[in-house]
Amino acid sequence: MPCPHLLYFLYLLHYPQLMRSSPPTRKLLTETQLYMSAQRALMRRPHSVSEMKKHLERRAENKDLIPAVIARLRELNYLDDAKFALNYAAQHAKLRRQGRFRIARELRARGVPDRHIESAVDSVFAETDEASLVRARLTRRLAHLRGPLDQKKIASLYRNLLGAGFSSDIIRAELRGITHGDLPELPDASDSELSEP
Repeated sequence: MPCPHLLYFLYLLHYPQLMRSSPPTRKLLTETQLYMSAQRALMRRPHSVSEMKKHLERRAENKDLIPAVIARLRELNYLDDAKFALNYAAQHAKLRRQGRFRIARELRARGVPDRHIESAVDSVFAETDEASLVRARLTRRLAHLRGPLDQKKIASLYRNLLGAGFSSDIIRAELRGITHGDLPELPDASDSELSEP
């Protein structure tokens, strides 16, 4: 008979794995069930067409029913990649203060076609000044920094703004304004590198 302490130890050792493993999702059999599942997913948050296809593929017993459900959702204007890209870009530019490269990268990862991404990002940033977004992010970050603004902190700010999807030219111009032209040598990141996923 194994020691109860050993059994308890083994149970605690495997407890995180037991909690992480979710029960298998019930496979849906009919087109109506798939349509209802898609509607529930759209009630939680907007989806691109590609995301919805993946969502339905995980739940469908018969994969041949998915195109009909997607077509019905498109016909009712519940799924529209152009509208999704425009809303996503506007929200992330205005509320999260993200740059065009980050927004384009995230939309590409969600499966939105490039033609919709380009038009959405261009229309959002036609009415939004990227330099003001960079200034707002810099102001927020500088409010939490302690001590003098040295080269390490400037490099950290630069990397943070590059990760937020802003162009290196705009970042350098705004950092020059803060440091009064005393900007250390920062690594150059080409804009084409930032737009790739």
